[in-house]
Amino acid sequence: MRSFGVVTAIIGAVAAGVCGAVAQAQPPWGPETPPFNLEVILRDVAGGPGFGHVKFRQPNDADKIVYLGTWVRDVAPNHTYILQRAADTNLDGNCTSTSWLSLGKGLAPQTITTNERGTGREDLFRNLAALATGSQFDIQFRVIDAVTSAPVLASGCYRFTVSL
Repeated sequence: MRSFGVVTAIIGAVAAGVCGAVAQAQPPWGPETPPFNLEVILRDVAGGPGFGHVKFRQPNDADKIVYLGTWVRDVAPNHTYILQRAADTNLDGNCTSTSWLSLGKGLAPQTITTNERGTGREDLFRNLAALATGSQFDIQFRVIDAVTSAPVLASGCYRFTVSL
């Protein structure tokens, strides 16, 4: 009976080790609470079928890089767009800032080009190293036409907290 207990303990330890290794193999994304990561939804500003999504992710590392997996659909085909953000530190859930910043690959703005069906994807990123860990801000996003600068898609207001 004692050997059964030892075998059970060994199997449990091996299973825990395997599960722990699997858990460590996943990306080190920041926790979800407070809101370190966002799923930003963009809607057509004219009420049309246009739609967008920004997968806003900050890994748990010292680099403080936010990755912005950006996707648009049902907008003008074979056209270029720019993702922008406006942030404010008045944490009231109302995004009132009109200081729009074009996003891209670090400090270099990057366009999002659509295909013949009006769908486009771009992996963007922004360095937040200048901000203190735990800093919070309200943030909104929009996609503008790269030629006319007219807003095409816009998000609601989101709260973000800078993670470690």
